[in-house]
Amino acid sequence: MKILVVGSGGREHALCWAIAKSPKCTKLYAAPGNAGIADVAECVNVDADDIDAILTFAKSKKIDFVVVGPEIPLVDGLVDNLDKAGIKAFGPSKKAAQLEGSKAFMKDLLAKYDIPTAEYGVFDEPDAAKEYILKMDGPVVVKADGLAAGKGVIVCHNKNEAYAAIDHIMIERAFGDAGDEVLVEEFMPGEEVSFFALVDGTTAVAMGSAQDHKAVHDGDTGPNTGGMGAYSPTPLVDKAMHKMIMEDIIQPTIEAMAAEDCPYKGVLFAGLMIKDGKPRVLEYNVRFGDPECQVLMARMNSDVLEALVACADGNLKDAKITWKKSTALVVVMAADGYPGNYAKGTLINNLANAGSIKGVEIFHAGTKLQGKKVVSNGGRVLGVTSIGKTVKDAQDKAYEAVDAIEWPEGFCRRDIGWRAIEREDA
Repeated sequence: MKILVVGSGGREHALCWAIAKSPKCTKLYAAPGNAGIADVAECVNVDADDIDAILTFAKSKKIDFVVVGPEIPLVDGLVDNLDKAGIKAFGPSKKAAQLEGSKAFMKDLLAKYDIPTAEYGVFDEPDAAKEYILKMDGPVVVKADGLAAGKGVIVCHNKNEAYAAIDHIMIERAFGDAGDEVLVEEFMPGEEVSFFALVDGTTAVAMGSAQDHKAVHDGDTGPNTGGMGAYSPTPLVDKAMHKMIMEDIIQPTIEAMAAEDCPYKGVLFAGLMIKDGKPRVLEYNVRFGDPECQVLMARMNSDVLEALVACADGNLKDAKITWKKSTALVVVMAADGYPGNYAKGTLINNLANAGSIKGVEIFHAGTKLQGKKVVSNGGRVLGVTSIGKTVKDAQDKAYEAVDAIEWPEGFCRRDIGWRAIEREDA
């Protein structure tokens, strides 16, 4: 099969790395790809958000299967356009991608079908949102309804902070049209986990759990980011919790989407908050997480391409998906200044030696080639990923590789996996 992977981040490098190992893959392209992806796929100068250009390329190369990585082309209807052109694709339709594209759509669906989540209100003008906040007790969360590159969620500790968040989103237009509507939710205490399932419209198969580290600095301090590291699986999701999530959250959501005439196909990424042994939905994403995809692909034992095609074909129940018993952990190396202003084009050396450490794979997120040299080209730049018998074992390997990489202008958190290691030591 000729495969096209759409995207240029660490998630797409991990997907390309896994797909390239499939005997069914005869040619692999990435649009636009990055310096690391270039080692396993042919990178093409087509932007991930340019639906017309992706369609033209897929037709010209007679692509058999397209794997869409990022959320924007999914929400914009890339899969629908590929389907109309007779090209098979992995990912939800535009209608189904509303699960991520509109937080109001998601919350209304959860409320209608009694799927556990926080109490909320949806508002299209600031004064009504502030009146709702006035009646709430405790901290609240204010969210822009649309896509805001992971930055449209503001945790507010008091009413004044919440009023300021409403003004920031709706009046100052901090997130553009994504802030035409806002959600105001009760704050959910607990511990956050990521849970992934492959879905073919009716059947859902769990891919397992992970824990991301969103804050930029050690000890979960500093501003939130797209993710500074992750590990999988998390001990917080044991067999009983896994069963509860599948039965009370994932399967009812799939059935709800089918009942609403927007059957869901692709990967369903549930951001969950767990407290007192009960999970509730924080958010849904309609694509793999980044950096969670890196640890999932590192742990996957079976042919990922077969599983993705089974989702698109609607026969996931016949797919055989197996996982390594090991733990996988990824440490994100970011450019100095991230998530604020940072420089691009800084030289990264010694990647080959770092990647030769047994059990380590280095996924590129924001890199490009300058001649034969690898330089930074984004905020989150590398995902140093390792496999180990325990979280501590995987952590040790990952940081050994991090320390071998020569990139003075980069930094990372030094405590990825700390919650699980505390549990291992307890």
